[in-house]
Amino acid sequence: MLLLAIDTSGRQGSIALARAGEAAGDDTDVEVVETSPLTGGTFSAQLIPQIAGLLSAQGFTSNDIDAFAVGSGPGSFTGLRIGLAAVKALAEVLAKPIVAVSLLETCVFASGAMGKVMAVLDAGRGDVYAGQYESPAASTEYPRELMLTRNEFLEHAKDWKVVTPDLVLAEFATAAGLSVTTLSPISASEVARLGWQKIRRGETVTPEQLEANYIRRTDAEMLEKSGA
Repeated sequence: MLLLAIDTSGRQGSIALARAGEAAGDDTDVEVVETSPLTGGTFSAQLIPQIAGLLSAQGFTSNDIDAFAVGSGPGSFTGLRIGLAAVKALAEVLAKPIVAVSLLETCVFASGAMGKVMAVLDAGRGDVYAGQYESPAASTEYPRELMLTRNEFLEHAKDWKVVTPDLVLAEFATAAGLSVTTLSPISASEVARLGWQKIRRGETVTPEQLEANYIRRTDAEMLEKSGA
């Protein structure tokens, strides 16, 4: 299977082309053929030409794509919309399945950590995106993804293994005495690897079903935080 993965959730983005499930007797393997960076601020102008260039460089056309994996959030509203819109359009024209991949879950997957694992990403304005996962799953309470202040994050992270690609958050959590693993920056390569696992589990969506995962605070929480 040829899998095209896209991540436009942050200041910098990337696309990746991967072959999955092709090793004899092993349908869990993923070979990332090539990853191409996207410069923040110009995703809309770069994305489709970059995809075409990536496919051409490897001797493929869009018709060779078997499925799409896309980082669905959390992250930049504008960046996510651009990436998801491109995947929706391509998947609809080519009639191919899509997997929506949480960037928080991707952090946990990339870390390889087991047990109770919390992934955190910077949400700006003193907030963090936090995702709590159990591996193997031990209850129906998790996974859970939410937006927290930094102090709320410290409270929620007690007794959890914290993973993050954000150096500032890693230092903040370490200084508070938490168990922290600092990851390399997450890219479309990791989105492709987790995306393939989701495809194997049948967790695909249609273009109409694909939505961004913004993880916003509720109106009540926003009012409480502002002191209104």
